[in-house]
Amino acid sequence: MKSIINFSLIAAMVLILPVHADGLREETLRQAAVSSGLVPAAETHVLVSLELAKVGKLLFESKLLSPSNTIACATCHIDRFGSADGLQQAVGIGGTGIGVERLKGNGRIVPRNTLPFWGRGGVAFNVFFWDGKVDGTGGRLHSQFGSATPSHDPLVVAVHLPPAELSEMVGTEVDEDKVQTETVNSAELLYSAATQRVAADPKLGVALARARRVELGELAFLDIAEAIAAFIRTNFQVSETAFHRFVFDGKPLPRSVVEGGLIFYGKGGCASCHNGPYFSDLEFHGIPFPPAGFGKNGFGVDYGRYNVTLDPSDRGRFRTPPLYNVRKTAPYGHSGSIKNLADAITIHFDPLGVPIYKTLSPVQRAEFYRSLKVWSSEPVSGNVLYPEDIIKLVDFLSSLEYTTRWSVESE
Repeated sequence: MKSIINFSLIAAMVLILPVHADGLREETLRQAAVSSGLVPAAETHVLVSLELAKVGKLLFESKLLSPSNTIACATCHIDRFGSADGLQQAVGIGGTGIGVERLKGNGRIVPRNTLPFWGRGGVAFNVFFWDGKVDGTGGRLHSQFGSATPSHDPLVVAVHLPPAELSEMVGTEVDEDKVQTETVNSAELLYSAATQRVAADPKLGVALARARRVELGELAFLDIAEAIAAFIRTNFQVSETAFHRFVFDGKPLPRSVVEGGLIFYGKGGCASCHNGPYFSDLEFHGIPFPPAGFGKNGFGVDYGRYNVTLDPSDRGRFRTPPLYNVRKTAPYGHSGSIKNLADAITIHFDPLGVPIYKTLSPVQRAEFYRSLKVWSSEPVSGNVLYPEDIIKLVDFLSSLEYTTRWSVESE
């Protein structure tokens, strides 16, 4: 925090200097980025088997992981939406099509905004989902599996969850009460059935067994999860962006992008939470994004991290989202209630500056007032930004874009 404050003072000075100070502006921005934890993209990469990653891509796109054979990982994580789904909240089992087409049917709503995959599972990226229900920090893995965790790799554990989540990939087509209990035992039944379906597929089964160096009859769901994790780590690994090239290779950036970066690391205080190699501290903060839809806790309410820890101080806190390709991943916030990136930035500093709050129900307004109490202790609370600052921040975020290795398609 101390280094960020120091750079804030420097950034404020260089923003008002004449044109000949461009070199100082750029050097200040480079130093601020490195001080806040940015590293060359390759330093975030985790070495995985390319053969396994290619099989993982096929599994990611396959609907065999759902009991009804109707939904795949790729159904809600699509290239055209920046590896998310473009929806306010995901539409799971029972939905058809992709994007807005899924809103036209009777699919089940998954009451949180779909998170993209950029950088997931890279070096030290070990906290997953909005509420951190899979958390590998502190030398111990915490998840819904408790002591029965299927792996010590947080990403592999995270991959286990969607195929066992009711409404997400599991629905009413599974009638047995023992499966609908959402226990580890019921999950194991789903995993066993999914593994059998994959093993019986003449393409997937043989390819997975070969990549995992096991006999076809020895395949387990862990092999499937390891393959999908290898795909995510390969396809979505952090690649060089224009900002990486600016910081580490001395390549130029447009002046508006540089000025936006100085605001990001300076008076905006954005880097107090959006820091490190992923532009996220992977911790939990209370930014008062408006609720939308039914909400994880019902009536439009979502308690966030509290649902995992049951610690009252965690109520209304959510994991800081990384910022790579953020311009492609609208809508924003845990509820997906904000469509515009500029508005999403504004909420961090001026929660009442976005008119959506006028549409909230009385219950939602009460939750919003509670969220303001949490927000009041956040580093960005009390900072003042003007519309031209927000525009420059959006320009800066455009320098954090890159593409995947492979295109992703749903069957």
